[in-house]
Amino acid sequence: MSHVRKFSLIVLCGMALVFPGLLPGKTIAIKAARLIDGKGDRVIANPVVVVEGNRIVSVSSGGTIPSGAEVIDLGQATLLPGLIDTHTHVLLQGDPTDKEYEDQILRESQVYRALRATVAMRNALMNGFTTIRDVETEGALYADVDLKKAVENGVIVGPRMVVSTRALSATGAYPLRGFPYEVTVPSGVQVCDGADECRKAVREQVKYGADWIKFYADRAYYQRPDGTFWAITNFTQEEANAIVEEAHKLRKKVAAHSITPAGHQLALAAGADSLEHADVLDEQTIRELVAKGTWIVPTFTVTEYVAGPRGGVWPALMKAHDETFRKAVQAGVKVAFGSDAGGFPWTMNQAREFAYMVKNGMTPMQAIQSATSAAATLLNMQDKIGSIEPGKLADLVAVPGDPLADVTLLEKVNFVMKEGVVYKR
Repeated sequence: MSHVRKFSLIVLCGMALVFPGLLPGKTIAIKAARLIDGKGDRVIANPVVVVEGNRIVSVSSGGTIPSGAEVIDLGQATLLPGLIDTHTHVLLQGDPTDKEYEDQILRESQVYRALRATVAMRNALMNGFTTIRDVETEGALYADVDLKKAVENGVIVGPRMVVSTRALSATGAYPLRGFPYEVTVPSGVQVCDGADECRKAVREQVKYGADWIKFYADRAYYQRPDGTFWAITNFTQEEANAIVEEAHKLRKKVAAHSITPAGHQLALAAGADSLEHADVLDEQTIRELVAKGTWIVPTFTVTEYVAGPRGGVWPALMKAHDETFRKAVQAGVKVAFGSDAGGFPWTMNQAREFAYMVKNGMTPMQAIQSATSAAATLLNMQDKIGSIEPGKLADLVAVPGDPLADVTLLEKVNFVMKEGVVYKR
């Protein structure tokens, strides 16, 4: 019998919705065949993890089960920390071409998009992702802040959220584009031009609840005659510097969407904390990433998803992504797991990203750590999540069998606990 849940009844537009909530004070002992703690390379056989309330209190191999504890025996499963996806868009439902994007931005209300987001968030949790960093709302303003609050208050079921609200780009540099000038259409981002305007935009986003700031470093990717990849940068160096400086002053980290070395140079010079996607990493960029300790979040799944429908340079970018990521891993670049779920439909399991990471040079253990202790460190949450050890929040997932032997088992999470509450078993 799984952990007892308390339920809250909520009536929305005349429809009764039931969601599980936290029942504090319960002691649970979880047994499995093996445990990967998210930090070290050692696998613990026959683990017993004791949870009290929302915290882990002990981890042992074949340890004693406290008197009166509820026992959850997961048999031959592998127990892991709750997974962390550091690049999602819960307010998007897949946009391989401009049409899908425009349909969502122009034909769906922000309320409807938020309702769809609640389903996306539940899917993420059921996939084993107990924490996500959502890196912009794509025209839905500050809806991610309210979604985060709804999870925290037990109104909806989903992972805990770290949010970046609207993201920043410059005039003419982000969809929606191609409409007559007489027609005013919404933008997927907050537009800012000039250093002062960009500083003000950062302040506004933080005022309304942004945990991170995101900006778009490059766009319009192409190959030069020598075969190297380049792009148009969206901001001047002064503007990018202002964004990062203001965010850091306000104690917020900065994620930079950056596909090519053109964007990497701009973002790294400004001091961005993570490069999102980082499809093409030349030797200079890799050296600088290592020297500065800047993270990359590779998002292979979305590149594979959009390359065919978008055509053009995208298939070549996909190939370069595979090749240069391998070099980055060998050089010791810091990598955090990110799938870009929302860029592909939420009906696809974002855990397929693990297989891409292993195919392109990571060991299964490295890939797992990228979604546990490494991702927690990127988010400055390493004292709370990212590993199975006493004192951490009781975020635990399990898969059938050994993911070190078959990393695709991470796509088959069959047990999910978040802060001591079992949501899937």
